[in-house]
Amino acid sequence: MPSYHAWLDDVRPSPYADQLSLGFRWLRFSPVLEREYRAYLLDDSFELKRIALSVAMLLWLAFAGLDLLMVQTPHLWWILAVRLLVLAILLVCAGLILQRRHTRLLLPLSMLCILALGAGAAAIVGIAHLADPNYPYEGLLLVSMAAYFLVGLRLSEALACALAVLLLYVGAEWLAGLPWPRLINNMLFLLFGNLMGAVGCYLLEYKSREHFLVSRLMRLLADRDSLTGLHNRRSFNRQFERLWRQAQRDGQSLALLLCDIDHFKAYNDHYGHQAGDTALQRVGALIEQAARRPLDMGVRLGGEEFALLLFDIGTEEARRRAEALRLALVELNIAHQGSDSASMLSMSIGVACLSPSVGGELNQLYEHADRALYEAKAFGRNQVVA
Repeated sequence: MPSYHAWLDDVRPSPYADQLSLGFRWLRFSPVLEREYRAYLLDDSFELKRIALSVAMLLWLAFAGLDLLMVQTPHLWWILAVRLLVLAILLVCAGLILQRRHTRLLLPLSMLCILALGAGAAAIVGIAHLADPNYPYEGLLLVSMAAYFLVGLRLSEALACALAVLLLYVGAEWLAGLPWPRLINNMLFLLFGNLMGAVGCYLLEYKSREHFLVSRLMRLLADRDSLTGLHNRRSFNRQFERLWRQAQRDGQSLALLLCDIDHFKAYNDHYGHQAGDTALQRVGALIEQAARRPLDMGVRLGGEEFALLLFDIGTEEARRRAEALRLALVELNIAHQGSDSASMLSMSIGVACLSPSVGGELNQLYEHADRALYEAKAFGRNQVVA
């Protein structure tokens, strides 16, 4: 399996990077990532389930046509009754799956379809062998392969379904009185077929999990600033509009805090760029801590410019949060001999608060915050202006 150690060290901390580094040969993530992966898999495999279910019903009907040619009465009527029962189960499951409202039922419904097909096929083979020992049983292997590859099941789920189908087949053949040498031969054929399906399913799930981690990591890298871990400007522009629309729907206000580290160029010139990067990371940690609610957002806009977007908050509370943020940086007491406004690293913050319900526009929020930041810098820095 591939090793990512060469570049994962550059993208930590990230749960996706950590999981890639640790590996997942047992097809298991950490509990939080495992829940996220399973939710992703349900959504990602929905179209596959829909197609597989449609194909399964068509093939099931096609095999019913073969039964009419190969099986004589009275066994034929029992076989057709089994096929109608299984078809009814598939139609009910299809109706529930296609609604896509029952997300939690997608997995059990998919497994029910596989088990219904397997149990039905096993029963049909057993009934047919009462009259004709040469009736083909290999269709059971198709059911197992569908479980491994066509329904989007994980390996453990596919194995459970396939082994249940195999046991049902053995039971049906035992009741039908199939000679033991032939039954053992058929069992070995199905077992080896399942073994190949399980190996293929393992590799398929491994690649699926790998793709999940890498795609999530790439999305994280695309939306995050590599130095501070905060959202970057591109992510901010996209989320800004999304949160504004949500504020319009919910009748809530948005507050924007634009933050600028005072005299940061002088800090870099005096202490060096490595110290400057460390200072930016410490400021980023303060911004991230301030954006602790689910819909709040901490951003590094570029250079020494940061933003804090706060959802459902009034002007006075936004001003208090901004002042607390400014004081938190002062309390870090990061020496800054090149500053004209303080003896330690400080920041100026412009605050604007706007509610879509009063007819405000999105660009006004940014313009007002930017104007407030300009005033904070023009009147001495190391202060909050709303």
